[in-house]
Amino acid sequence: MRNLLMYIALLLTLNSLSGCGYNTLQTQDEAVKAGWSEVLNQYQRRADLVPNLVNTVKGYAAHEAKVLTDVTEARAKIGQMTASPELINNPAALEKFQAAQGELSGALSRLLVVSENYPQLKADAGFRDLQAQLEGTENRITVARNRYIKTVQEYNVTVRSFPSNLTAMMFGHQTKANFTVENEKAIAAPPTVDFGGGK
Repeated sequence: MRNLLMYIALLLTLNSLSGCGYNTLQTQDEAVKAGWSEVLNQYQRRADLVPNLVNTVKGYAAHEAKVLTDVTEARAKIGQMTASPELINNPAALEKFQAAQGELSGALSRLLVVSENYPQLKADAGFRDLQAQLEGTENRITVARNRYIKTVQEYNVTVRSFPSNLTAMMFGHQTKANFTVENEKAIAAPPTVDFGGGK
């Protein structure tokens, strides 16, 4: 009889665990990690295009040293950052990473605006190809970030909803940082370009 009671208690415990959200938390946590990996993959693709783009522009617009330097320095700053999966669990580090990506986005925008002033550069097939690749990469970054934002939202809702929030607390799951509107506004701000320096 005692074994039967233990068996029933075990079944009840297992049955109650099925609704605790543990497996959902694990699945969503992995989806967040995969989404973040895709964001990093697309940012890396962009960073890999930068040297070729800078060198191509340099051949036509070498005197635009400030813009070229800004792009190179922004890329170098990102290269010095460790973009590990743990970054998504550290809001301050994620904000710093986003700020660095925003600087590179702004510098690249200024570089492309400067290129508009050089018809020979715009006509160069290599530059047009790099520009098309960069535009495609920026689109991929947007898609990857949107997917990441959605997976983080789903995960955070699970972490904060009852009864899965109890399971989350028990196993140390916390809400994850996400891209913020303030960062989106900074990244989307139109570049300021001053051609006052002359050619």
